[in-house]
Amino acid sequence: MSRDAAGIGAKLADITEEAAALILPLWRSGLDVMHKADESPVTVADQRAERLILDRLAVAFPYIPVISEEDSAESGVPKTIADRFFLVDPLDGTKAFVRGDKHFTVNIGLIENGLAVAGAVTAPPMGETWFTTPTGAVKRAFGGAPHPVHVRPWRTGSAVALVSHTMKPEQLEALIAEYSFDEAQAMDSSVKLCWLAQGGADIYPRHGPTMEWDIAAAQAVLEAAGGTLTAPDGSPFLYGKAEAGFRNGWFVARGG
Repeated sequence: MSRDAAGIGAKLADITEEAAALILPLWRSGLDVMHKADESPVTVADQRAERLILDRLAVAFPYIPVISEEDSAESGVPKTIADRFFLVDPLDGTKAFVRGDKHFTVNIGLIENGLAVAGAVTAPPMGETWFTTPTGAVKRAFGGAPHPVHVRPWRTGSAVALVSHTMKPEQLEALIAEYSFDEAQAMDSSVKLCWLAQGGADIYPRHGPTMEWDIAAAQAVLEAAGGTLTAPDGSPFLYGKAEAGFRNGWFVARGG
């Protein structure tokens, strides 16, 4: 059951799709790539999408503060944050976007008391959006009607893990030994969590760095679809870690 009691996810889906329509014509267009202070890439697509999202959130939810990736890169992250706030990643998977790969997303997640309670994720090249509703997670094609999505039961003997394209063979072997999956599929961005939510894979172990805005929206979708995202020891995965610069520790996302 989704925590999205107010149905905020549907409004967030409209905003992420509007941002996706802004980004998509810029994909594979030869955009210049700039680099932030941490050497991660950024393009005008990231910047334009973020401006649109921040404008739309300010109108629709004027009393809810927002933490967003590009604004944080320019101005720094806040030292404190309210109990209720949005996390925005206007283009998760910028490296994939720059390479011309299709696995990049637009993300808006709502956090309440440390938990991801609502969210929307749009994959522009795929023309698809996943979002939370009061009764669970749904998916829709652009312009189409939403339909429910659910995680699948663990497939003993044929379990599929989602991993990064940059994962080294020895890292993959270590994950297989720890989590007992049978096949690995490489994929970028938060779409991995949405893939779990719709029953396309079984597990996504992340033993590496992420930021809160990278995964909050997709965690809300995954949990609304019946999945989980926890720390590796099974403890709850919490948001609003201002003291850590909104950086995440390791996590494990699972389907059924």
